[in-house]
Amino acid sequence: MVGYNFMGKAHSNAWRQVNHFFPDLPAKVEMHTLCGRNKEATQKHAGIYGWNRVVNDYQALLDNPDIDIIDITSPNNQHAAMAIAACQSGKAVLCEKPLAMNLAEAEAVVAAARKHKTINMVCHNYRRAPAIAYAKQMIENGDLGDRIFHFRARYAQDWIVDPSFPLVWRLQKEVAGSGSHGDLAAHLIDVANYLVGPMKEVCGLMETFVKERPVLAEVGAGLSAKAGAKMGKVTVDDAVSFVGRFKNGAIANIEATRFATGHKNGMEFEINGNKGSIMFAFEDMNRLKFFSASDPAGKQGFRDILVSESDVHPYWKAWWPPGHIIGYEHTFVHTVADLITNVVQRKNTHPTFEDGLKCQQVLDAVTASVKTRSWTKV
Repeated sequence: MVGYNFMGKAHSNAWRQVNHFFPDLPAKVEMHTLCGRNKEATQKHAGIYGWNRVVNDYQALLDNPDIDIIDITSPNNQHAAMAIAACQSGKAVLCEKPLAMNLAEAEAVVAAARKHKTINMVCHNYRRAPAIAYAKQMIENGDLGDRIFHFRARYAQDWIVDPSFPLVWRLQKEVAGSGSHGDLAAHLIDVANYLVGPMKEVCGLMETFVKERPVLAEVGAGLSAKAGAKMGKVTVDDAVSFVGRFKNGAIANIEATRFATGHKNGMEFEINGNKGSIMFAFEDMNRLKFFSASDPAGKQGFRDILVSESDVHPYWKAWWPPGHIIGYEHTFVHTVADLITNVVQRKNTHPTFEDGLKCQQVLDAVTASVKTRSWTKV
């Protein structure tokens, strides 16, 4: 695995736990090597997370025949080059989202995976929240009808509302590619692609509310950081909002912001069909709200579905009795469990690099729309 901070911690936990809770997987995980540029920090995190070895050169991972899977959790500007090199080395690849900095990079990653027949996955982990996976089943079963009208979604956080919060890499275009757009809206776009289908055209706007911040002095746990004395320019968006049309005729309304004071990880969506609707909010991730127009008059209303039953709800057999809820980290465990099966069986399942490319197509189209202040085809 490459990287050891926020996403590195989430992925490490998944690799460490997966065989304990999915004992029937066709292979056992060895957490072979952790790679990072800072020798001292890499060694420290390897000990905390349970990695057996440490290297500081990515090429050492590619050259080691004992390593079957490369997991990329480093900053966004490294994703494409590392993923392509891993494909060329014959390794299977798990790459954090977004897959690339732009469409051209994403296309190059997909081309490399196709050429080398790489088993690949992009880590859009929300697909593997049991409630979202169950929403997919409900839509395919026709519970919402045979026509979808709306996909409305919002991803609201507040971790950079304070203008004194430092200029971390997620606020620098040359490293992150974009701000709330690629970080948060990418999740909503992927969920939209997964549940409703591909988009046809978009029209959007972006805003950067705080244009200068103190330079970074020290990276903390999670998304925390300490500020230095000098100031630097913020080069990404703080908020993005766009509308769009799906190829199947449904319309989208999507918003992502890091300036929603009071919201910590407010990822939520609603889908309306001609026979029903579903609503989901990640901060209550084990629940779906479902309205069925087929319910009798006088008894209609949104019902609350606690997605925690092992016989009917995705991934739940691995965990606890009904009502004993799971959390954010479990979406990553589900992701690597499916990837392990893919690697052994030599097959790709969603979300593949091609799904990452489809997400990037929408991200780039929205960015182009903002620049031209017009509708843009995906």
